[in-house]
Amino acid sequence: MNRRHFIRKAGLAAAGAFAAPYLLPGGRLFASSGLRKVNHVVFLLFAGGVRNLESVQFNDGNLMPNMLSGGGTISPDILPAIDFLPPGPLSQPLQNYGTLFRQFRYKQGPTGHYNGHTVAVTGQYVSTDLNIREAPRNPTVFEYYRKHNSPQQTALNSWWVANTLGPYPALNYSSDPGYGPAYGANFISPNFLISQDGFDTLGDPSSFSTAEAAAIRNIRKFANGVFNKSYTDSGQGIVNTENEAQQLQQFISDLYGKAQSGQYINPWGVGTSMNNDMYNVMFAEEIIQQFKPELLVVNMQDVDIGHFDFSQYANNLRKADWAAAHLWSIIQSTPGMANDTVLVIAPEHGRNFSPNTSVDAYGRLALDHTAPTDGTSGDQMAREIFCLIVGPPTVVKQGVVVNSVEGESTEIVPVIANMLGFDNNIPGSAGLKSYNQCDLAQAFY
Repeated sequence: MNRRHFIRKAGLAAAGAFAAPYLLPGGRLFASSGLRKVNHVVFLLFAGGVRNLESVQFNDGNLMPNMLSGGGTISPDILPAIDFLPPGPLSQPLQNYGTLFRQFRYKQGPTGHYNGHTVAVTGQYVSTDLNIREAPRNPTVFEYYRKHNSPQQTALNSWWVANTLGPYPALNYSSDPGYGPAYGANFISPNFLISQDGFDTLGDPSSFSTAEAAAIRNIRKFANGVFNKSYTDSGQGIVNTENEAQQLQQFISDLYGKAQSGQYINPWGVGTSMNNDMYNVMFAEEIIQQFKPELLVVNMQDVDIGHFDFSQYANNLRKADWAAAHLWSIIQSTPGMANDTVLVIAPEHGRNFSPNTSVDAYGRLALDHTAPTDGTSGDQMAREIFCLIVGPPTVVKQGVVVNSVEGESTEIVPVIANMLGFDNNIPGSAGLKSYNQCDLAQAFY
């Protein structure tokens, strides 16, 4: 049973008491920090392989009217494939609230989803020997934040929300010996967690009596006392404080409770148009409203259907656009994050100029993303993406469009670090691009 079926059935089910496990790292010492521009950054890894031709270049009309201005109507041949969506949640396109880089670049390395995601969250290009079963070799933005931000922040302030599982949980933290799981974020894949399988596995565990719970704590205390001075397991994963664990446990329990009570049935009033990307953003909004995180990274993947069905790729691109606008509306209506958040939106990579041989029901050829890794030969269109930065008008330049080729994927991490005031605390040996060298810096005052 998939998540949407679970949510529909859960609305008819009786609520029950349950508890769920959690993931949270413990605290560590931090270095001193610089000046912050804002106290919150949300990075939306947009949609899962988006070609500039269908986004900022309007080759089939404006498929992203909630984010972009202009572009005209959608091409009539694919219009029957486009699902209904109500008017967008914003009074004007997102680009009016910030600066749009129409010719951003993913310059090096394989144009695969995991590679693209890895570059986006580490600020480093990766080579062809990247192993999707391993954590990145370079520290992630979560690790930089949790190690170098000051004052010290718990993982309740740092979240990684992925539409799918696969290799994406590994992007939480790296194998760098100076960082690792102690500095990772909370990871959640709500489309899997808030599902029938998730509920069957996690939603109704055994309840412990007070005496049993006390016995468990004593065993944990004894084990920690025996091993913590003589044994270190770098693969132990993320740990958490007792209080934070209880907050997370309650949060996840509340998500199941809302699913059971039917609150996730058509939550945005879009009916059956709600896809996994939209649900993923909706659960990210739950995190925003509950925890007001300082650093939140959310991804989308549903346009990856573009490998087989161009018209549904266009349809899901439009839904991703609607979800991005909804995300910004929630940020701006959440006390503590409104007018104090920068939102960065960028695809991990684009798609080829030349189609493959798959033809959809409307006669359109599908698109892969297989740019040669030398970065120069053959079809390199999959390296052409956009980047949109929106935020408070005192921080982000409003209504600006950069049409020339400027900026690259490796700039997003140093920009996030600068926004939160810890970029100068990251060692130069990390190899990140300096903020002052980033083309994206021109988006800010």
